[in-house]
Amino acid sequence: MPPKKTAAKRKKTTTKKIKKVKKTTSRTIKISTKKTVRKYSPLAQKEVAKEMRKLKKGTAVSGKAEIPVESREQAIAIGLSKARKKGAKVPKKQK
Repeated sequence: MPPKKTAAKRKKTTTKKIKKVKKTTSRTIKISTKKTVRKYSPLAQKEVAKEMRKLKKGTAVSGKAEIPVESREQAIAIGLSKARKKGAKVPKKQK
């Protein structure tokens, strides 16, 4: 009796383009050619750094009501917002 043929499973491909495939002795390394990298100006980076220092110190506040900031993400958002107000190059907000 011949063995049953099983359907080969196809791997789902991602939308990233793969430039090269390097073969090493133990594994295969895929190098991505994705070019969309978010660019932040030095002023924006400084504003976020200042806000992170305030967060770690415990003096970071949000809004007119001066509510204490508790999360890292919120501190980053406040720093980017301040940078936008100063006219720094900051990518658009994600929706």
